[in-house]
Amino acid sequence: MSKNIPPFHLAFPVKDLKETHTFYTEILGCSTGRSSDHWIDFNMWGHQVVAHLSPDEAKESAKGAVDGKGVPVRHFGVILEMDEWEALSKRVEEAGIEFIIEPYIRFKGEPGEQATMFFLDPSGNALEFKAFGDKSQIFAK
Repeated sequence: MSKNIPPFHLAFPVKDLKETHTFYTEILGCSTGRSSDHWIDFNMWGHQVVAHLSPDEAKESAKGAVDGKGVPVRHFGVILEMDEWEALSKRVEEAGIEFIIEPYIRFKGEPGEQATMFFLDPSGNALEFKAFGDKSQIFAK
């Protein structure tokens, strides 16, 4: 894996920009960039994610089975350092946000072992945050 990973750009629909701004800045700790009455740029760990006001498109995703859990098919997130992942897990829990999949170690003792958690933003977008004790396992088979 490259040490110089270029930032990615992702746009997603939301129901309410004020509620989205609060969630992404106060819970996730994202800073903001440009915005309008219809969208907000967020700096999500160096990546540009853009919330676009589109209430009709904002909805929960179908789920598929991974490691015996119902994982939302449509989701996004960031691979964090383990200490960042643990701190985020605590912030989410303290904010009273319900986990779709509680924080746990997936594929324990197998290739690709990772810490993971899933929860929804206020518009129903599924977010997954991961951490690897051994980053060489990110693409392990």
